[in-house]
Amino acid sequence: MLKEAWEENNILNPLQIVNDGTEVMDYLNNKGEYIDTEKYPLPGLILLDLNMPKMNGAETLEKIKNNSELKNIPVIVLTTSKAEEDIINSYDLGVNSFITKPVSFEDLIKLVSIFEKYWFEIVELSHT
Repeated sequence: MLKEAWEENNILNPLQIVNDGTEVMDYLNNKGEYIDTEKYPLPGLILLDLNMPKMNGAETLEKIKNNSELKNIPVIVLTTSKAEEDIINSYDLGVNSFITKPVSFEDLIKLVSIFEKYWFEIVELSHT
């Protein structure tokens, strides 16, 4: 649904989607099928779901923020969780923003529009 909402908002920034936390780390470290750094460059920011198979979002976030080459990439948790424990833990691990996914697709489209404006037009991101 996120990909559809991305397209619905005509966002030009590329969106790479992986299936689980292990794939996230393979992508970020250019391992396995993600070895081609031109095809799979480091992202300018990461949208991370807490409820991923193999390696959950919290474990993945911790690995990203403990890696000197990856730690400065902004990570935004986008998840169904509203649990205070998940929010606190995510910020303790270094997340830059915690967003709870809306239930309806229409609300997701609105959220992605706001997200795009904030993260791609307002915030100054490092390009290193």
